[in-house]
Amino acid sequence: MAEEILSVAIWEPAPDREAASLTILRELSSILTSKGYGRDLLYRDRESHYVLVRHWKSEESRRAAQEDPDMLRCWARLGNEIQIVKVYETLTEVPLDGAK
Repeated sequence: MAEEILSVAIWEPAPDREAASLTILRELSSILTSKGYGRDLLYRDRESHYVLVRHWKSEESRRAAQEDPDMLRCWARLGNEIQIVKVYETLTEVPLDGAK
C-alpha cells in the first residue's frame, strides 16, 4: 500500500485578501478530496499566519494533482491572494519511542 505524504505550507493573505484566499483554498481542498488526492487541515496563529497541513494519499496522487487542470487553476488564482512564508514539501515522521 502507498504511504501517505505530509506537506505543510505557512502563508499569510495579501492585504485585504483574506476572504478571497480562504474561498479559493476551500475550493482547492474540495477538489483535492473529491478526486481522492488527499485531505487538508487548516490552522491559524494569533497573528496573520495560516498553516495548511496536507496529507497526500500517495506520491502518485501528489503527482496527479500537480498535473490536474482544476488544481492548477486554483493554485494560479491563490498565488494572487497569498504570500507564502515557508513550504515543507515532504515531512518524514520521527518516532518518539526510539524506534528507527
